[in-house]
Amino acid sequence: MRSRQRSTSDFPGRPASESSSSSSPERILDEDQDMMMIYDDSQTSIGELTGFRNMTVSPSQSLKKSSQPLSPIHRLPPELLIAIFSKLASPVDLRACMLVTKQWAHFSVELLWQRPYFAEFKKYQAMVSALLSDNAFFAYPQLIRRLNLNFIADKVNDGSLTPLTRCTRLERLTLTNCSGLTDSPLKEILEANPRIQALDLSQLENITDESMLVVADNCPRLQGLNLAGCKGVTDSSLIPLSKNRRMLRRLKLNDCNQITDATVLALAQNCPQLLEIDFHRCHQITDDSVTHLLSNLKHLRELRLAYCDLLSDEAFLHLPGNKSFESLRILDLTDCGLITDDAVDKIVKMAPRLRNLILAKCRNITDRAVNSITRLGKNLHNLHLGHCSHITDRAVRELVSTCTRIRYIDLACCLRLTDASVCQLALLPKLRRIGLVKCNNITDFAIQSLVRRGNNSPCPLERVHLSYCMHLSVEGIHDLINHCQRLTHLSLTGVEAFYRKTEYTQFCRSPPKEFNENQRAVFCVFSGSGVKQLRHYLNQQKLIQRPTREQSANEMGDDLWDVDDGGIGLTAMAEEDGSDDDLR
Repeated sequence: MRSRQRSTSDFPGRPASESSSSSSPERILDEDQDMMMIYDDSQTSIGELTGFRNMTVSPSQSLKKSSQPLSPIHRLPPELLIAIFSKLASPVDLRACMLVTKQWAHFSVELLWQRPYFAEFKKYQAMVSALLSDNAFFAYPQLIRRLNLNFIADKVNDGSLTPLTRCTRLERLTLTNCSGLTDSPLKEILEANPRIQALDLSQLENITDESMLVVADNCPRLQGLNLAGCKGVTDSSLIPLSKNRRMLRRLKLNDCNQITDATVLALAQNCPQLLEIDFHRCHQITDDSVTHLLSNLKHLRELRLAYCDLLSDEAFLHLPGNKSFESLRILDLTDCGLITDDAVDKIVKMAPRLRNLILAKCRNITDRAVNSITRLGKNLHNLHLGHCSHITDRAVRELVSTCTRIRYIDLACCLRLTDASVCQLALLPKLRRIGLVKCNNITDFAIQSLVRRGNNSPCPLERVHLSYCMHLSVEGIHDLINHCQRLTHLSLTGVEAFYRKTEYTQFCRSPPKEFNENQRAVFCVFSGSGVKQLRHYLNQQKLIQRPTREQSANEMGDDLWDVDDGGIGLTAMAEEDGSDDDLR
């Protein structure tokens, strides 16, 4: 039997020795774990097995009792056996344990079944067959705790989901992009699983308030809910849900464009434990509800209000002067076009520990707002100021001098910035990503400053966006990719020196399907291996060109020394110019 050390991150919220058998205490989700994340369970799942039938244990497969005395390993208490089995990284090894004795099978079967992984729909069908089997030794539907159908989303429909109504102990259910689903089977599954703590229904446009009302009535442990793109969900279900699900901590309502201030007010009043909220493109939300939300949720860590175009400075200026948000780390105000420098100043005073501030397309922002942002100091890691066209080099200089731990900065379409700003950004020791799209004043000089640091330290840049920087040349980009060995993404769309030449674009990735013909014509983005291939090609071209240049230089030198052929020697040239001393 093969045993390998297993990371405790495979079982969030549970120490390594905690029992996971059906008789063990219920596991509680780690409140700091992002419940919206889609896990890749391929290393701890049954997906490696040839089929789900191979992992079912029927009475005929169980081993007969032996008359031999029990070995010490068989006298171990259940808690220790489960702790040992939990260290096995391979589902094949777990299945092997199941076939040793009935006791081992009992203690290892749940580890094998608790979160099945499906890369192909046929494996899901095999699992369903096992769930419906009348000849199974264990109640397999009761062993499944986490289920993620995202990877087979295009094949999932109401019929294929119906067998899951047999599962009654689900804790996490992810149905992202399963667009063929409706309320019918989902309601039955939710009614049968009151232990659900994390539910991801993002991009299920056919889901309506009917399913959400079941969640409101039947899922008291719910902590994470993702309804991004569920456009059929309205205030009618979200208000009752907020009243009944007071343990809710993470809520995503992206593109749920039917919700109004009523939902926001209900959440603020009834869900004091909320840590993360996303109202991306909820266009009906106004200042008053956001003010009320911030006034009531003192533990809030992430607030996203991107494209809530009715928001203005009043949402923040009406907050009490002594209000403080020490926990707030992420604030997204993308395209909240009415936001001005006054709101930014108030935000920074209230949330001095912000790490990620997104003000892209807040076109009224000026240098004064950037000066306020500098008060965040070393706490600031990510700053998005794209399309804030009033920002100048002076603001960038002050920002770099105080916020020295910036890892990502986006200054796309900040048309007033010049090489001077890039030279300042080169001083940031932790800078990993930089966005300078359409900063037309930038030249090769800025690129050289960005990659050649004064202390000869390696360039930390990983992603660089230089699309439509029209003054860049092949030499400048060659310098960039040679000095940035960590570079994994380089966008040069619209840079004429590159997109017009197939010798370079052969290493580009394909443009997105939704691009039109004109966008495809200028698309030029290198990522992953494409960056390495471009670097290798440019280096080879330079090696090929170097001997040719040296040969030309040698021939020119021979002509200068050959007086017999009518050439003019160097001494004669010096005498004619009167600069013989310079030659010495």
